[in-house]
Amino acid sequence: MFTAHGPTLRELAVQALSSTQRGYDLLAPKFDLTPFRTPDPILASVARALRPLGPFAAGLDICCGTGAGVGMLRELCTDRVTGVDFSAGMLDTARATTAASGPPAVSWVRADARALPFDRDFDLAVSFGAFGHFLPEERPLLFARAHAALRPGGRFAFPVLAPPGPRTRLYWTLLAFDAVMRVRNALWRPQFIMYYRTFPLSGVLTDLEQAGFDVRLFPLAEFGRLPGGAPRARLVVARRRD
Repeated sequence: MFTAHGPTLRELAVQALSSTQRGYDLLAPKFDLTPFRTPDPILASVARALRPLGPFAAGLDICCGTGAGVGMLRELCTDRVTGVDFSAGMLDTARATTAASGPPAVSWVRADARALPFDRDFDLAVSFGAFGHFLPEERPLLFARAHAALRPGGRFAFPVLAPPGPRTRLYWTLLAFDAVMRVRNALWRPQFIMYYRTFPLSGVLTDLEQAGFDVRLFPLAEFGRLPGGAPRARLVVARRRD
């Protein structure tokens, strides 16, 4: 939830009328006071699911924002952890707020996730809450760059939530949000890319496999199951084949 110390309605409006990158530069100082930051229970659940798949020497947080995922990776990686984001403001906040005493070493890189400057450098890559900033046609490139950043056998992992059904308020809220954003981006420049309904699991799994990954799904049991028995949250773990 938003708090009294978080961004004002005016600040959010200015962000939404900026480019994606500039919007996050503006939001960065108050980002951790918004509901957009990945909640700690999700980070902890992902860490528990990944720990048995290690050990991991080097970890990468793609679209790291203010560093929440980097903090989680420091619990799993023994050598070094890198956070990468295209927003200088988010990286500045991450540097200032992420404790990094002792091993593993922490570094920050400013780069676009579609052009990651890494080649077989990491054993584990993660990403949290960022995929709505990429259009569906950009997913193959995004996953190809994550693949290139990993060593053979390295893993690319991220949580996914079960989509809400059409009988829920959340379903219609997200549908309305995406419709408003499409109108905004059709009429206003620069564009701000953020959609909630452009990351269907079936298409994501296909794109990961075509990028050179073998994919497994792990239920995040802490978040329970839907009435039909499906997990409310799952961890996608894509292993680089070669």
